[in-house]
Amino acid sequence: MRNFRNYDIWKDSMLLAKNVCHHTRIFPQYSAIINQIQRSAISIPSNIAEGASRSSSAEFARYLEIAIGSAYELETQIELSYYFQYLDEKSYKKLISDVISVEKRIATFISKIRSK
Repeated sequence: MRNFRNYDIWKDSMLLAKNVCHHTRIFPQYSAIINQIQRSAISIPSNIAEGASRSSSAEFARYLEIAIGSAYELETQIELSYYFQYLDEKSYKKLISDVISVEKRIATFISKIRSK
């Protein structure tokens, strides 16, 4: 069994989830996007951790694919949050940069696991 806590991508996606949840505190109270953006952010490290518990590399890679899907969903929700003017430009650029970095690193990790 793999220890998900040892993966930098898990640590970074945990920080991303924390930052996303922090930023949503300023969103309008009844905004429909709050729950969705938090769920997708939380889903990324959760799926990395769940995948690490699987016995095969193929299963692990499948959970990483789910994590990257959540990251793309999060990216869209960050875009929408900026479009709705819930995020200022500085916060938007930082969150987008962070989520794109996580997406690329998960994709690289998937390729590495599948090449073994």
